[in-house]
Amino acid sequence: MIRYSLTCDNAHEFEGWFSESADFDRQVETGFLTCPVCHSAAISKLLMAPSVSTARGKDERQTLAMDAMRREALQKLKEAVAAVKANSEDVGTQFPEEARKIHYGEADARGIIGQATVDEAHALLEEGIEIAAIPVLPEDVN
Repeated sequence: MIRYSLTCDNAHEFEGWFSESADFDRQVETGFLTCPVCHSAAISKLLMAPSVSTARGKDERQTLAMDAMRREALQKLKEAVAAVKANSEDVGTQFPEEARKIHYGEADARGIIGQATVDEAHALLEEGIEIAAIPVLPEDVN
C-alpha cells in the first residue's frame, strides 16, 4: 500500500491509501477520488518525505505489537480466572477429598477450587476426575 498526502483545489489536506501509484492516477481521472471535506474532484499530491523502513524500526513495531498482544491475552486470561473463582467454592486443602465426593455422587455437583499437591492431582486424574490448574497471574495487568 502507498500512502499519499493529498490536497484539493480548496486547500483541504487529507491522506489517501492506494494499492499502487497508477491506482491514484485512475481514481483522479475517473473522478472517483474526491475531497472528504468539500467533495472537490480536483486532487493533487503534496510533497512528502520518503518513508524508509529499517530493520530496527520493524523490530520495534513488532515488539510493540507483541507487547500489546501479550497484555491483551494476559488480561483475557485474568478475566477468565476471575470468572472461575467467582463461580466456584474455595475448599482450600480439602480439594482432593471434595473433588472425589462430587465425582462419586457423595456431594452436590458444583464448581470448586482449592489446593492439591502434584501427587494428589495425578491421583485425581488417574481416577478419571477432571481437574485443571488455575494460573497465578500478576495483579498489575493493564
